[in-house]
Amino acid sequence: MFGVRRSLGIVSNALLPRFESLSIQSIHLGAGMEIPDSKPLKFALQYINGIGRARANQVLAQLHLENKLSKDLTKKELIFLADEISKYTVGHELDKCVQRDIGRLQDIQCHRGIRHEQGLPCRGQRTKTNARTVKSKQTRVGKRKAFH
Repeated sequence: MFGVRRSLGIVSNALLPRFESLSIQSIHLGAGMEIPDSKPLKFALQYINGIGRARANQVLAQLHLENKLSKDLTKKELIFLADEISKYTVGHELDKCVQRDIGRLQDIQCHRGIRHEQGLPCRGQRTKTNARTVKSKQTRVGKRKAFH
């Protein structure tokens, strides 16, 4: 999760036209990531999958940005922000990484992989009285009578 990957690519002056037309409701940072306009930057960054409170604070500290509304960012600050976020595994790339790790656990047939396959909790939680939603089967039992 802390690997350095470039999911957004290198941000340069060639990408400035992309930021010329900002939408009213949200700011598009690239690679399918959007943050809302009307929220402070500290909370708006948390709308990106893979960025939580600590990572949002870390990004703001590294860029020396104050916690202002995301719609008040300049184009230069947006480019620096997108470049900083591209250093982390976020969004679809993070989802693919997690699915690949779960697939590896299932391939080697370890305990966690077997629990993932069975749809049961895999981190030691009790299942006798809890885990109702995980244990429930989504299939119906029996036939349903057709109405005429």
